[in-house]
Amino acid sequence: MGDLINIEELSDSYAHAMRNVLPAGPGVCTTCKTFIDPEFTSCYRCFTQPNLLDEVVPITYSEHLGQMHTALRNYKDGYTASVRAYALNRIAAIVWRFLAAHETCVANAVGVERFDLVTTVPSSSPEADDRRGAFRAIAEWCRPIAPRYERVLRATGNVPGGRDVNLNRFTTTRQVEGANVLLLDDTWASGGHAQSAAGALLTAGASKVAAAVVGRHVQPNWEVAGRKSSEILADLPRVFDWDLCAVHVT
Repeated sequence: MGDLINIEELSDSYAHAMRNVLPAGPGVCTTCKTFIDPEFTSCYRCFTQPNLLDEVVPITYSEHLGQMHTALRNYKDGYTASVRAYALNRIAAIVWRFLAAHETCVANAVGVERFDLVTTVPSSSPEADDRRGAFRAIAEWCRPIAPRYERVLRATGNVPGGRDVNLNRFTTTRQVEGANVLLLDDTWASGGHAQSAAGALLTAGASKVAAAVVGRHVQPNWEVAGRKSSEILADLPRVFDWDLCAVHVT
């Protein structure tokens, strides 16, 4: 990665596989923005776990085994260095371009002017988190947030594997008293890790915590009100609009 690369060109590499995330409302989960039965306000997972985040804003939907899902795996687990670098540069450009345009939208959605601190959701174990720092590298390089980025969350190693919210999963390396924090992650599947990270930040004194994630994972065969999620995705505009986000300020 480097400052001289063309952010728009790189981010557009995956634009044909990206879909603008719908705002919360009928048929869209209030928390994570996945597809739901219009009779409900939240998906099952968000309904059955504590919501410690003031706002969740995915950049795009990530269909299981689709191009975005593959890219979000390859940037850290690709089978060769060139495969990892290809995906890493493009995911980094997506994060850069989105936050440059919409961080203000996310801040306004939680009632603040800006975020004082930006940090990332750690891996689930201390060993994995120290070994796999690809997303931290993206945050550190992303110019719109780099001056405010700090690695303040660590895995405790005291919690068994799994995706459930657990307030003992992560801890902070310092107090963040009164800070408005933007929490970044690559993928939202169940939301358990992001919610656990938000809990650690709030315990350490954070005022507001919002999450921006690259991909809201979607299982294509999951049925919502008699329709498969893949069918709902197929009905969304095929051209990704970089001027919009799920909490866009008009």
